[in-house]
Amino acid sequence: MLPTSLVVNFATLGPLGLVKNGPGTVGSVAGIGLYAALFNNATPLGYLLYMLLLTYFAVAICDTAERRLQMRDPGMIILDELIAVPLVFFGMNGPQGLVAEHGGWPVLIAGFVLFRIFDIAKPFGISKLQNLPGGLGCVVDDLAAAIASCIVLHLILHFFF
Repeated sequence: MLPTSLVVNFATLGPLGLVKNGPGTVGSVAGIGLYAALFNNATPLGYLLYMLLLTYFAVAICDTAERRLQMRDPGMIILDELIAVPLVFFGMNGPQGLVAEHGGWPVLIAGFVLFRIFDIAKPFGISKLQNLPGGLGCVVDDLAAAIASCIVLHLILHFFF
């Protein structure tokens, strides 16, 4: 059993989740870094394997952190944003992928903005996913926001650029 301080530090990404204004935004920025470091050159199978592994880890950590903090999906838990953001760019990675093809940063910023919109507004029933028990509810709504963002970003890049 991991000590509470370690679990909470994983869930809050250390001090990042403790910022007063916009901890979810901070976690999303960290997610861009995670995408660049781990996912940018991954094969599609590798991408999915990384996502499954990180999702499993995040659900377990977020579940344990919620129980130990005795709080339901508190804003300070931002591990869910961190692991969800790379999913926004699924199918766009690699040296010849859509991120590189469209200049890198503009696509990353657009994906980030779309994710924050979907994560905050939680349309299309995404808000209902938060009602799932424990860490699953904490993480799955962010994954759904990332999938919605991914679809919209693919459509924008396909039809407008």
